[in-house]
Amino acid sequence: MVVETIDNRDMMVGMRLAKLVRNASIGAVVSLASLPAWAADVPDMPGGPRVNQWNLADPVTKIAEGQHWIHEILMWLCVVIFIGVFAFMFYSIWAHRKSKGVKPADFHESTAVEIAWTVIPFIIVVGLGVIATGEVIAQKDTTNADLTIKATGYQWKWGYDYLKGDGEGISFLSNLSTPAAQIQNREPKSVTYLMEVDNPMVVPVGKKVRVVTTANDVIHAWMIPAFGVKQDAIPGFVRDTWFRAEKVGVYRGQCAELCGKDHAFMPIVVDVKTEEDYKKWVEAKLKEMSAAADDPSKEWQQAELAARGEKVYAGAGCAACHQANGKGVPGNFPALEGSKVVLGKTEDQIALLLNGKAGTAMASFKQLSDVELAAVITYTRNAWGNKAEAAMVQPKDVRAARK
Repeated sequence: MVVETIDNRDMMVGMRLAKLVRNASIGAVVSLASLPAWAADVPDMPGGPRVNQWNLADPVTKIAEGQHWIHEILMWLCVVIFIGVFAFMFYSIWAHRKSKGVKPADFHESTAVEIAWTVIPFIIVVGLGVIATGEVIAQKDTTNADLTIKATGYQWKWGYDYLKGDGEGISFLSNLSTPAAQIQNREPKSVTYLMEVDNPMVVPVGKKVRVVTTANDVIHAWMIPAFGVKQDAIPGFVRDTWFRAEKVGVYRGQCAELCGKDHAFMPIVVDVKTEEDYKKWVEAKLKEMSAAADDPSKEWQQAELAARGEKVYAGAGCAACHQANGKGVPGNFPALEGSKVVLGKTEDQIALLLNGKAGTAMASFKQLSDVELAAVITYTRNAWGNKAEAAMVQPKDVRAARK
């Protein structure tokens, strides 16, 4: 009787397990079946990676086309080698199995085999070297550029200075423009989530653009997959690369070097315009810069300096960490509301913005002008209910601290 009870109990447990497995299997099948429908509802990112992309980004430069060509050759060569090696191995196992009565050969080496597996890889490597050499040389040929732009990596943004060619003298910072609400999952993600900026690099189509890379703090890397370009930006060093985009459009990339906590929030966007539209952009940008030019020796009033500082705070990336309300993110970024630094000595706050703070996420902002730094300091000392004893900082104070 006891045995029957145990058997029945085991049988019931087994039936329940079988039912759970069956339901789980059905659920998995339904989930997998719904994946294509879900993927179809997600649009491709303009200028960025496509949904279910299996290959490299679509090339828009000759360099990228050459990289695709070499990539395809290598992939098919790997496929041929894989099939050949495993086919020979499986044939050997099958044709010389013990059950067939095959006796192993009594030798330790074969001169012919030794020569074959030395010569064949050598020929493959030399062949690949011949194919790749021309492409590598072309990638490094930055001469005769129509336009030269310096890209400086900062934690975590890019600065662009147009050094030579049409647009010479233009300079601006390029920050991530994805709203904090999306990053914190309080709003739906946009199609260009984490791959959008407030000020993209703008270049003309069909022109050779030389990009000079360097960095202000740690190693970064400037990369646009559609251009076939990836160049490290190293503090204290100057490297260069180039591209010639052959198609108008917006193309996206990211910093390709692990550069710190916010590495994922450092996108690169290049807007390729027609030559006519590019000239219009240059004209408008130069006028904008001229209108925004400040006299660092001017004595500012507190109200106008604070109003300017509010714009700098929002545009320079301060609000991304410390939040627009100055309350920061507990455990990650300190609040500026009631901060001892903000309410303390002005020279300490100036030094913090100029030099950053080692071991923390506080990066240097010395790339900002004296007026911009003075404005944002003045703004933080008077915003969110802050009432600092020294309520404002003049640009000349920042300039003196740089020396």
